[in-house]
Amino acid sequence: MKLVAFRDRREAGLTLATKLLKYAGKPGVLVLALPRGGVPVGFEVARALRAPLDIFVVRKIGVPNHEELALGATASGNVRVINREIVESFGINAEVVENAAAREEREVEERERHYRDAREPAAVKGKILILVDDGLATGSTMRAAVTALKQRGPARLIVAVPVAARETCAEFADEVDETVCAETPEPFYAVGEWYEDFSQTSEAEVCALLRRAAASRAS
Repeated sequence: MKLVAFRDRREAGLTLATKLLKYAGKPGVLVLALPRGGVPVGFEVARALRAPLDIFVVRKIGVPNHEELALGATASGNVRVINREIVESFGINAEVVENAAAREEREVEERERHYRDAREPAAVKGKILILVDDGLATGSTMRAAVTALKQRGPARLIVAVPVAARETCAEFADEVDETVCAETPEPFYAVGEWYEDFSQTSEAEVCALLRRAAASRAS
């Protein structure tokens, strides 16, 4: 029997929001959600904190013929992070790196156009950023997002998730200003194990939630 479980991502977001109430109504707070699964969580957090919601798209840049291994990542705002150790250890030349990175950057741009529906991305410089996903296992995607966002000058960077492996949550304590992991159950096998409904978040749901968040702020 599970010691902790969320019914779905919405409930997880509501729970996570209770751990972040010190930021409610605070000027300069921006909730950034990693699509797709982080968006339903981030929507509830943003609504509870009365803060704007935006997405932060991250794409892994895979090593050619070993795509499961990342040589870096690219993210919203034309941010590129390259792991030089991996590049050098595999002897990957600069042209191959550039082509792989450019391919993923096009994918980031395409996803942003699709998700935002012509809305301008939120400015992050000088903001209190709350970076949200539906959970942390190894944390590789979140780590890429953190690295990318640090280059854009936030005033404060908080990683916030409903559930995480305890050791992964602890690792982020040295990488960001604050880490909020609502639950860190042991043993931890996978994020989806702690949700009753962990069905894939659809593209349509992401777009709809972002539209609702934008309309709510506008009104």
